[in-house]
Amino acid sequence: MGALSTILVVDDDAVNRKLLEHNLLADGHDVVAARDGNEAVERLRDQPVDVVLLDVLMPGLDGFGVLEHIRANSSLQDLPVIMISGLEDFDSVIRCIELGAEDYLPKPFDPVLLRARINAALNKRRVHELEQARVRDVFARFLPESIVDEVLVRANGEVRLGGVRLICTVLFTDLRGFTTFAERTPPDRVIDVLNRFLSEVTDAVLDNGGTLVTYLGDGVLAVFGAPIECGDHADRALATAREMLHKRLPRFNDWLRTADHDGFDIGIGISSGPLMSGNVGSERRLSYTAIGDTVNTAARIEAHTKEVPHAALMSESTRDLLTDADDLVFVDEITLRGRTSPTRLWGLSQRSAE
Repeated sequence: MGALSTILVVDDDAVNRKLLEHNLLADGHDVVAARDGNEAVERLRDQPVDVVLLDVLMPGLDGFGVLEHIRANSSLQDLPVIMISGLEDFDSVIRCIELGAEDYLPKPFDPVLLRARINAALNKRRVHELEQARVRDVFARFLPESIVDEVLVRANGEVRLGGVRLICTVLFTDLRGFTTFAERTPPDRVIDVLNRFLSEVTDAVLDNGGTLVTYLGDGVLAVFGAPIECGDHADRALATAREMLHKRLPRFNDWLRTADHDGFDIGIGISSGPLMSGNVGSERRLSYTAIGDTVNTAARIEAHTKEVPHAALMSESTRDLLTDADDLVFVDEITLRGRTSPTRLWGLSQRSAE
């Protein structure tokens, strides 16, 4: 059976260090020892630990310095630190608590109190780790795996993402004819088919670095370039549209035909420009959202795919940002609802989607 945890003991008193080590080993913990603050910093750099028992008064780098180093390091900020001090150093212990120490253990230490302090610190750390895992799971539902950790750092480990205004690319999809299919098909089969399709388009979004904002019935709303800014958001959105049309939709339709169902067509609308994004809702229920005219424009462009022989349309604002637009053709110039000036639309053919 493995050790319960790894404890770093930092104390310049060899006798006290040995006593702490003996009791911690007896309780089933692994122990890493350091004779002073500088050695403690080296140990923290070389080996992960679960709790630090830290003496206040030491030659060279003292407990204050080690504690400041721990709290200044983003990877160690949540590491529980228990100060070790004689009762005459109580003012120093208070200062350490104010600097972020978890608790303190008086000298000479009591084995029962030592066990209680360690267990309390470990329980708090485990609760924090569970919460971090929950938060990570929340973000991983709509963000690419590759940027989840960066978003967690920016969000300071919290679920709520503050609002940002960025230049992004928005992508809307809609599955043509699904409503009619749903009205004449048993509910369990409808949900099965819908989940199959949404899995395909979700993977296309996430695999190309997009953020899945929400599901809209049989479609999705995705944004590229938020919440983490990136310069190639338009290229990523176009790559997603190509993948949906040339790989994901044909595979989905092939699966449908094995069950004697006709295949579907898809509409995709893409637009680039400024938008605001962030988590909205209440403490009980949060949702990531994107707001702005760019979002509305992408939705209206997607609706226009019903009027032209192109499954994917994009605004000129998106085309102007692309580094690879060889397979795009000019399709139309229309005045979208809510606008006074015309919008030039460019199309991507739906090769072999049937």
